[in-house]
Parts: sequence; structure tokens; C-alpha cells
Amino acid sequence: MNPIRTILLAEDNPHDAEMTIDALREAHLVNQIVHVEDGVEALDYLYRRGRFADRADGDPSVLLLDIKMPRMDGLEVLTTLRADEHFRRMPVVILSSSREEHDLARSWDQGVNAYVVKPVDVDQFFEAIKTLGRFWAVFNESAPGDP
Repeated sequence: MNPIRTILLAEDNPHDAEMTIDALREAHLVNQIVHVEDGVEALDYLYRRGRFADRADGDPSVLLLDIKMPRMDGLEVLTTLRADEHFRRMPVVILSSSREEHDLARSWDQGVNAYVVKPVDVDQFFEAIKTLGRFWAVFNESAPGDP
């Protein structure tokens, strides 16, 4: 049996991060949720650098990634991951308030697994996150030979 893997949330807005974490917990997932506040911290976590150098082994089951973040945006993170053989197939879901066509197109071009526009309605947001969490954390498994 596979160990329960973490969910990595890269979100700079404290309110959106709290709502996302609350929605994932409301979905009764047992996965640990690791929250980082920008793209640099997301890569530090994944590559086990800086304050994450001694984190437990294993990659997250999914990366929930905001686009517009300080220091390094989500699309730069996605580009970095897709260029790395180790992280090329890791599930990445963009959670963004951006409805801009170029953000959508770049995300799909870089191999995002799903793109969710953050709804303004809190109930819709909770339902969308709970559904995502259940799929990516519970039902999704890596292909044979993947990390």
C-alpha cells in the first residue's frame, strides 16, 4: 500500500489559502497539507532546499498552484517542473482568479493537469476544492515507474 502523500498548496493570499485548506479538510482528506507562499518556496519544498532540506521523503500527490505570486509566479514554477524529468508527470492544478486567455493558454502549453478559476462565490469555491482534493489526493495514482 502506498503511503499517504502530502498536498502542496502554493498561494500567496492568506484568505484564499485558508479557504482552500478549510475546503480540503471539509472533504475529510487525511493528506497533510503543506502551504507555501510563493513559487520560490514551492520549488524549495519540491527540491528539498532551504527550510525544507530535511522534510520527509516523497513527492506531493498534487501541487495546487496560484499563478500570480511574488518572487516567482506559478507559470514559472510549472515551466521548471515540466522541464525536470523527475517532476514532469506530477499532477499540477492551477487555482487562479485569472481568466486571461494567455494565462490559460500558457498553463495548458506547459502541461497543467487542470485549471480552476477561483469562483467569487464561497460555496462554489469550497465544492470545487473538495472535488479536486478527492480526485487528486485519493483517486489519482502515479503511472508505474513514476515517483
